[in-house]
Amino acid sequence: MAIASLHSFNLTAKPSAALCFKPFLPSSSSYAAKFPPSFNKKKNPGIQLTVCKADSSSSSSSSLSSFRYLDADDFRHPLDKQNTLLLRAIPGLNEIGKALLGSIAEQVLVLENIGTSVLVSENQLSELHQLMIQSAEALKIEAPDLYVRQSPVPNAYTLAINGKKPFVVVHTSLIELLSRKELQAVLAHELGHLKCDHGVWLTVANFLTLGANTIPGVGGMIAQSLEEQLFRWLRAAELTCDRAALLVVQDPKVVVSVLMKLAGGCPSLADQLNVDAFLEQARSYDKASASPVGWYIRNAQTRQLHIRFLY
Repeated sequence: MAIASLHSFNLTAKPSAALCFKPFLPSSSSYAAKFPPSFNKKKNPGIQLTVCKADSSSSSSSSLSSFRYLDADDFRHPLDKQNTLLLRAIPGLNEIGKALLGSIAEQVLVLENIGTSVLVSENQLSELHQLMIQSAEALKIEAPDLYVRQSPVPNAYTLAINGKKPFVVVHTSLIELLSRKELQAVLAHELGHLKCDHGVWLTVANFLTLGANTIPGVGGMIAQSLEEQLFRWLRAAELTCDRAALLVVQDPKVVVSVLMKLAGGCPSLADQLNVDAFLEQARSYDKASASPVGWYIRNAQTRQLHIRFLY
């Protein structure tokens, strides 16, 4: 499932207050990202997002109309931004990545999905279509095609092939599990991958890692180090897309509820699940995994409880 966690950033959300992301990275030097001063100088006056807590007495309305401009780097996780900028600086890599995404295997995957799913449109599952359109407009991205596929495994994923319109696939079991707002969070998360070109840059990084293995002598050591960095980047990319989901639904608990249901939810128990209890469980997990062994296990997994969510 694409939505993986909210770990590694703090969220300040107050009634009628601007949404503020505060990057949080573990103290380990192998994970902490270093950035040039120019990273913090970029300001975007066109972004002003209001978040209203569910228990707030203020107006419950929240609007995305203040988004005049939204760049992917405005909400990228710091580690995602750092690695993307490093690859952008290498001439020609973007074109190489797009070419790699046009492989025969991926084209077969596209045809396989199209042939076994239902295409969502104005005349087919129109409510889902509207959710996708709204999410795409909020994130300032062209809406991809959306398919619904029969599957007992709750999941959603995105495919973008060079020269073809990208598309998102959502499994029927996920639709049954989530509320309308939660489903919109999932769609927004998938759109986040497209807006950030994760398919392109992560494909390039993966091929660079594979290529390192061919270097005589030290190739294996270099490849292992690159694999570890790539794994951290994959996690950071998921965190970036969780932020995209939050920008669209504008309710932190909606995003956490998605993670909770993916961890242990089912349609018959949906009304009994408690987001606050799940957050407390996540905080307990933070404490339990604070030891060196716990840190290693924590960073070798991508389960839903890897969240740090603070008001």
